[in-house]
Amino acid sequence: MIKIEKMTKMYGMRAVVKNISFEVQKGEILGFLGPNGAGKTTTMRIITGYFPPTDGEAFVAGYSVIEQPLEVKKRVGYVPENPAMYTDMRVNDYLRFIGAVKGLPKPRIGERLEKTVGQCALESVYTRRIGELSKGYRQRVALGQALINDPPVLVLDEPTSGLDPKQIHEIRELIKSMAGERTIILSTHILPEVSMTCGKVVIINEGEIIAVDSTDNLGHKFTESHRIELKAAGNPSKITDMLKKIDGVKGVDGGAGAAVSAAGFTIEVEKDKDIRAEVARRIVEGGFDLLELRYKSMSLEDVFLRLVTEEEGER
Repeated sequence: MIKIEKMTKMYGMRAVVKNISFEVQKGEILGFLGPNGAGKTTTMRIITGYFPPTDGEAFVAGYSVIEQPLEVKKRVGYVPENPAMYTDMRVNDYLRFIGAVKGLPKPRIGERLEKTVGQCALESVYTRRIGELSKGYRQRVALGQALINDPPVLVLDEPTSGLDPKQIHEIRELIKSMAGERTIILSTHILPEVSMTCGKVVIINEGEIIAVDSTDNLGHKFTESHRIELKAAGNPSKITDMLKKIDGVKGVDGGAGAAVSAAGFTIEVEKDKDIRAEVARRIVEGGFDLLELRYKSMSLEDVFLRLVTEEEGER
């Protein structure tokens, strides 16, 4: 649905995006991650037809952003980080106006308005002026203007920025509900949001793509070990010594100074080794009480920080 091929964008003599390539399949939600100034917003503006790349190509639904920008714009809904809206207009009038601007036939505007208002849960503010709305409802209106013409592609730049936890959850659930129905690129600084919403991640740093994979695979691919978190009752020193002797254990933290009744341990384990059953067996056979045992993989935040730090160290 979206295809980026060796795309570069120059601002004067400075390359903001450098020869990047990636694809987003139909119905997929892609998390687009990177530190400030990495090139995320520039890439999204090219995809939406805001301006062309300096070199390379971008396609949306088979249409070139260079050769057929109007066809691209018909198929993309865009929510920038700080959406500009006519705050003196009422929600229903504004969405009707945007539908007309986007070329919807008059008979279809009413149908799409009803569907969009329901999808974005705007019924309670339908006739209120946008300037009177809370930040959360304004963000819903911004999503509504992106959805009003029923585009197959959505590009969302920090869609939950400035929202409270309840509003973040509501917007996140709305985005997740569109999985499979629309192709979505989601840029955000909230890394757990990507884990909970997106199936695939692209990480960009200083204009270059440094990782592309599923959210499930990233942690496994870029770590040399994983961790087991353990809580057990018994002598902490004896438990630590016992755990260190298990094949595949690279290190054990915790337990020091803990009460005999409940000691917590973090076990670092060699990659691709699952020793949970062995740990549980040793704890029980050693006469200790096993209170908790859980596997902890490398988080998306861990992967992101590691990759960005490594890139900066190499430069």
